[in-house]
Order: sequence, then structure tokens, then C-alpha cells
Amino acid sequence: MSERPSTPAPPELTCDRCQLPLVLGKVKASYLGNSFEVELSCCPGCGFIYVPEELALGKMAQVEQALEDK
Repeated sequence: MSERPSTPAPPELTCDRCQLPLVLGKVKASYLGNSFEVELSCCPGCGFIYVPEELALGKMAQVEQALEDK
């Protein structure tokens, strides 16, 4: 699902399951048959991807609406 990230994410972000610090990495997101890459914080252990609230409610919501309107 994602490439192995190597850049540390903000230090306050850790995976609850693995207790590892999240790192920034490119992940592939898809919606309604459309795929795109985005850099997000993710766990190097289990692959959990953290989507910040401002991204989910802002840019991703705009993209979702644009795709649904097509």
C-alpha cells in the first residue's frame, strides 16, 4: 500500500499499536476508481496511516466532492 517511509513525522505522533514514532512517506490513496499519491505520517511497523483532521475535512473532502460531481 505504501513505500517504506524514512523521514520522521512530528515527534508527538506515535502508533498506538506498535508504540513506534510515525514517519512521513508517500502513500497511494484511491477513491471512486481514481488513485493519487500523497505524503502522510505512517507507522513503519504495521503500516497504519495517519490522516490529519484538517486534511480529511479540507482537501480530501474537496477532492471527494469534485469526484462525486463528475
